[in-house]
Amino acid sequence: MWRGAARRVCLARHLLRQVSSRRGVVTVSVTPAAGLADQLANTVVSGLAPLQEVTLRALAANEEGSFFDSCAHYQADGQGRVDLSTACSQGGDYAGVEPMGLFWSLSPAKMEKPYQKLWPSKVKAPLKVELSVHQGYSQPGAIPGQVLARANVERRFTLPEGRRIRLKEGVVRGSLFLPPGIGPFPGVIDMFGDEGGLTEFRSSLLATHGFAALSLPYFNFEDLPKVMEDFHLEYFKEAVCFLLRHSKVKGPGIGVVGSGKGAELASSMMTFLPEVVAAVCISGCSSITASALHYGKLTLPGLCFNMNRVSISESGVFDIYEALDNPLDPTNSSCRIPIEKAEGHFLFVVGEDDRIWKSSLYAQIATECLHQHGKDNFKLLSYAGAGHQINPPFSPVSLIALDRVLGVPILGGGESRAHAHAQEHSWKKILEFLHFHLR
Repeated sequence: MWRGAARRVCLARHLLRQVSSRRGVVTVSVTPAAGLADQLANTVVSGLAPLQEVTLRALAANEEGSFFDSCAHYQADGQGRVDLSTACSQGGDYAGVEPMGLFWSLSPAKMEKPYQKLWPSKVKAPLKVELSVHQGYSQPGAIPGQVLARANVERRFTLPEGRRIRLKEGVVRGSLFLPPGIGPFPGVIDMFGDEGGLTEFRSSLLATHGFAALSLPYFNFEDLPKVMEDFHLEYFKEAVCFLLRHSKVKGPGIGVVGSGKGAELASSMMTFLPEVVAAVCISGCSSITASALHYGKLTLPGLCFNMNRVSISESGVFDIYEALDNPLDPTNSSCRIPIEKAEGHFLFVVGEDDRIWKSSLYAQIATECLHQHGKDNFKLLSYAGAGHQINPPFSPVSLIALDRVLGVPILGGGESRAHAHAQEHSWKKILEFLHFHLR
């Protein structure tokens, strides 16, 4: 009997040594370790014990040195592997099969100021992310368990052979991103919302897909107006003319991509500038908002924001969903962008849970207007559960974000996982739309 007991003890020690040796060679690999920011990456953990519970964490820093992190709980399979392309997260910052969940769920670390956005301002430098594997399950913001493995990842916004040209052409400012090769390439103008400044990461990614992409600021940059004033479409027309004159850009028309305020400007460019033949309008309004738009003798006044309709939560988050005046009110009809005059094609992209404003309703107003005028030159992508800021895929999701101008947290709306899926799906459709209409 004692011999049988001894054999069992020896067997147990042998198995323990096997598990210990397996834990000693735990590895985590990411393929590609250095890839484009809109490119899917495959993360695999190997060398774990069968059915071992681990926490995967991602850690990144913005250019100001603030840290962003995310985590998810996984259980190894019978071979001691966790493959994020098929494995189901049991908890943490997201649940379910999400191959890129550690990237899109990055948010300010517990010690950092909340609601910051992880948007790169220097696209030539990659976003560096450290992935780590920890023993056991640890909750977001908690001290994680023992580190079992680490890997470093780079998410790039440009190709090494691509070019970035800082633009100071007449009154037009911005950055032109050119793909590798001799060209010519289809031209696209890219604009963001009413926080102003120069935002380049979408333009730089467009260039990696074969577009000559001009990131176009329209206030709060260099010698442009510091605050949002009335707009003159002649500024945007000059940007269009510059792009079409460039030797690396093929005509006869160009495309425009805009988010928020940039989307309503994209709609206006499509309506009044025949050189613009394709417009992607992300989370935009069907009318001019806040500041009037002038073009020659034409003026479209801006819908007003009523700050008395803004609510503030107990945690200090601003909800501005009801602030904008109703574009369907007959007294506001002069603010409407007459998009039925446009000859090009529209792609409207909206989140049905947008809390910045009622972009889903505004897209419905726009598409109904086109339909009533016998036009079928549009497509609508409407995403349940998505909020306002729909960026390229795998971008960190910010359901609440600090406004760069006001310095207060604004509710953007949406649910993280649904919003991340909307970003991934819409980007593919945006690229298809631009390639088709600018071919």
